[in-house]
Amino acid sequence: MRIQMQEPKFPWEIVHMEWVTALPPGGDRSYNACLVLVDSYIKTPMFLPCHRDSTAMDNAIMIWNKVISHTVLFQNIISDRDPKFTSALWTNLHNLFGTKLSFSTAYHPQADALAERMI
Repeated sequence: MRIQMQEPKFPWEIVHMEWVTALPPGGDRSYNACLVLVDSYIKTPMFLPCHRDSTAMDNAIMIWNKVISHTVLFQNIISDRDPKFTSALWTNLHNLFGTKLSFSTAYHPQADALAERMI
């Protein structure tokens, strides 16, 4: 199933997410991964340091505290099918918020390229 590419009407309406893992530990908390969020409207990346073994709940709390509480609730999130994005908890949180989850398909760079290019 291909993602219907749509143009956002305002900032933070559509967000692309991608994980960068296998980074060397850094910072005071020895972060070894990074979640990259890119706003489709203004093409601004946001890099959230995290841990490779963080849970879906850890990630949801991080996104809420660092992004959503300072902007608006996303209407659509586009990501690959990383298990961190496909877990039951993550899906239930988005059902609760009314956010649409769109998963890119393999070898379809137009769908996921925005976050990939920022890495």
